[in-house]
Amino acid sequence: MAKGNISVDSENLFPIIKKWLYSDKDIFLRELVSNACDAVTKLKKLAGIGEAEIDSDTHFKVTVRVDKKNNQLIVSDNGIGMTAEEIDKYINQIAFSGASDFLAKYKDEENEGAQIIGHFGLGFYSAFMVSDSVEIDSLSYQKGAVPARWVCDGTMEFDMSEGERSERGTTITLNIAEDSKEFLDELKIREILHKYCAFLPTEIYLENAEDDEKEDKEEPKPVNNTNPLWMKKPSECTDEEYKEFYRTVFMDFNEPLFWIHLNVDFPFNLKGILYFPKINMEFAGQEGQIKLYNNQVFVADNVKEVIPEFLMLLKGVIDCPDLPLNVSRSFLQNDGYVKKISAHITKKVADKLTGIYSSDKENYEKYWDDINIFIKYGCIRDEKFYEKIKDVIIFKTTEGKYVTLDEYLEGKDKKEVYYVSDPKLQSQYIKMFKDQGLEAVELPTIMDTHFISFLEMKNPEVKFKRIDSVLSDTAEEKESDDEKSKALVEKFKNRINDESLKIEAKALKDTEIPAVILLSEESRRMQEMYRSYGQQMAGMAEMFKDEFTLVINTNNELIQKLDTLSEEDAELVMDQVYDLAKISHSPLPADEMTRFIERSNMLLKKAI
Repeated sequence: MAKGNISVDSENLFPIIKKWLYSDKDIFLRELVSNACDAVTKLKKLAGIGEAEIDSDTHFKVTVRVDKKNNQLIVSDNGIGMTAEEIDKYINQIAFSGASDFLAKYKDEENEGAQIIGHFGLGFYSAFMVSDSVEIDSLSYQKGAVPARWVCDGTMEFDMSEGERSERGTTITLNIAEDSKEFLDELKIREILHKYCAFLPTEIYLENAEDDEKEDKEEPKPVNNTNPLWMKKPSECTDEEYKEFYRTVFMDFNEPLFWIHLNVDFPFNLKGILYFPKINMEFAGQEGQIKLYNNQVFVADNVKEVIPEFLMLLKGVIDCPDLPLNVSRSFLQNDGYVKKISAHITKKVADKLTGIYSSDKENYEKYWDDINIFIKYGCIRDEKFYEKIKDVIIFKTTEGKYVTLDEYLEGKDKKEVYYVSDPKLQSQYIKMFKDQGLEAVELPTIMDTHFISFLEMKNPEVKFKRIDSVLSDTAEEKESDDEKSKALVEKFKNRINDESLKIEAKALKDTEIPAVILLSEESRRMQEMYRSYGQQMAGMAEMFKDEFTLVINTNNELIQKLDTLSEEDAELVMDQVYDLAKISHSPLPADEMTRFIERSNMLLKKAI
């Protein structure tokens, strides 16, 4: 038995930090710029509590300078600055967080809005991912402070000396490595700043050393918006501002349907805006974009730990300063706090939807065609969301009206919901229903197949039946099964010669229709379910063959005259009746369509 302490070889530690600390190389600029913004925020906070003096006309800013000629990228600020002792403490002692130390020291001081971004002491070291060496020149805000200079070439050795900086703040100079020359491209740097730093709280300016010689230089403009819309109170924002923010951030020039402005201070700090865009009818491949921020610093898109999966169809921004991020700020630690945030976002979305339904039902119905896939998917994926939203789930009828499930079933003896998946293709069935004073609802998407099964599970007394799966009680007249009907069925069976096809003869009230095809709801759903899983389940789908029933209408004049025709003409009519019934159900295959057209021409000639 032996006990001891695990030792860490410092010579090997730095290369590991340099190579593996961050998943994306370009994050180094996010870390350096957000640290620079922190330096400004710290100084403002100290000035606010009387511990620092700053001129009232001070223009706080962070400058990122590209110097391709000298192979350098320079990040500077006019914030709090550092003394040599502070550089030794916060830079030389790896993972000692200056932000954490500052927050601990001034946690009891009130200074609303002065949020410190940084949480980790490792952010600075990301600079070495792209640099052969890094230099720090800093002058502290403290009176009588001496400028300090720090230089390190990426090993565990550094040089500290008195610096020459004369203005308060910090400059970090990166001597870019040979394999990272792309970070000397102004467009590349602008792209990174736009991605990660577009909403940081201090103005950020991008300079190019090549422009120094130009006489007609443009007035510099910040590359960021220091006061993003989500940081404001909802009452301070106009509809046009919400729309403009949406266009700018997501480059989507289609107006969003509506939005939710999140502004929570307790039990956690959460701000953001979620937009409901127009969603395509087909769910497959549809994806929104929800950007996650931490104190206005971009972290990642579509982080599923924070944003419930079904909300990924939306577009928006979420800013939560208290998220338990790991050192790269790129991945969330999975804990109960994150789950509470996710649950709260879900609740706010449900509240917004139910609120619109209650106060603005007309617009809710207008939105429905665009948002129903999102709502249905959310119900299937999230039990709590379904419970909050179930009373405002509506269905569009074939008459163009919108009804809830209870409204559709009101006054009906049977808890059956008839629906259509293709109003054009199933128009004959819709006509039969309308003639009987009945209505069906439209459920045309792949998602609806899953959703109706979900609703039946939640409401066991309710059954959904596609309009071509069964004849309603009012669509047929009661008639005894006489010998004439049996003979008619036998005649069609002999002609069609398909053992899998069930054939019935019924007296339908609609005398214009010679025959209709019915398809078993159960077998069709089973087939669709297996097909939705792709090729790997195609074999299973074949095991559940469609159960078709051909219903011959004995009230139709053509069917009634069938016995008066010659055998050849009767066969032509039966084939045509069968194909017409199939066409009303689904398109004919190419070879069958060819025969149908040829037969139609023959019948026209006979008619003439």
